[in-house]
Amino acid sequence: MAPDDIVELFSVFGPVTVRRMFGGAGIYADDTMFGLIADGAIYLKAGENSAAMFEREQLVPFTFAKRTGDRVVTSYRRMPDRLYDDPDELAVWARAALAAALQPKPRGKPSSKKAKPSRAKPSRAKPSRVKPSRAKPMRPKKEKSRRAGLRARRL
Repeated sequence: MAPDDIVELFSVFGPVTVRRMFGGAGIYADDTMFGLIADGAIYLKAGENSAAMFEREQLVPFTFAKRTGDRVVTSYRRMPDRLYDDPDELAVWARAALAAALQPKPRGKPSSKKAKPSRAKPSRAKPSRVKPSRAKPMRPKKEKSRRAGLRARRL
């Protein structure tokens, strides 16, 4: 489907934008992605409150393969085919998908990439001493006399 067709399809729901991504496109309301388009099908975000709607319809989740070959199952479910012809009911499903997308993500285990608090005892602040440098001190450059500069120009 063309982006203009998607915008028209969701017109009862409200203004949406379509942004290309990976092999498909994302459907956004404001800056929140609540749907995606892949392989010619529309998938809507399912959350705790809307999962039952998708399960009643026996709608499959969007899946993709990682580079390692592992399959990833997402929280996006295929949109029922009848919604392509019923913009009022599509608006109901789209609102539920947007509400699911706006829900805060559940927190799992803390990532190992985050900085862990140090277990070292805090040291008492001591005034820092600046060690003298062992480099030789710089001597100021000698200024050339005006005559020396004139002599160099003549040669």
